[in-house]
Amino acid sequence: MDAPPATARPSPVTSTGLTLAWPASTDSGGSGLAGYEVTQAQVGSDALVLLTSTGNTLALTGLLPERTYQFSVRARDGAGNRSTASPTVSVTTPAAPAPDTTAPTAPGTPTAAAVTATGLTLTSTLTGWTLGFSFPSGGQQVGQGWSATYRQTGTAVTATNLSYNGTLAPGASTSFGFNGTHTGSNPRPTTFTLNGVTCATA
Repeated sequence: MDAPPATARPSPVTSTGLTLAWPASTDSGGSGLAGYEVTQAQVGSDALVLLTSTGNTLALTGLLPERTYQFSVRARDGAGNRSTASPTVSVTTPAAPAPDTTAPTAPGTPTAAAVTATGLTLTSTLTGWTLGFSFPSGGQQVGQGWSATYRQTGTAVTATNLSYNGTLAPGASTSFGFNGTHTGSNPRPTTFTLNGVTCATA
């Protein structure tokens, strides 16, 4: 085994990692260069970490912010011979970046398309929905329903999502329905609202 590797150069250095690079060693004994052993030590700690690399660079992760680490490198040939250690390089990791405490902007008002008496399709993400409509006739009543919670006051009816169908992505749809009763005429509702916003019907 010939001369040890030159001093390793760290770059780039973050609060939790860095990449070491060093000039490659040579081997004149015939077995060939097999790789490198990198010793990592943290100042103030007795722990040593032995890392290996087949090339003359090594990416390190899992470091702690604002700590000083020391690294040295040995070359190893195919016969198991090891060089002396390179000079030690010391690196201090920077402080961790401040946490993100800024919330994203609020989404725009959701709109619904293709609203029918039993379903709707959204064009923007919606978390929680209430569909409202009014029966044209006072004799129309909501009976047993499914896939929504129904409330009726006079002719006004609301259908509110259940736990499993309250979040709808753009283009997604949900269906719900009910069995109704009526006395006299039974016309269809003509106007619908979604969370208080009037919908276009299809």
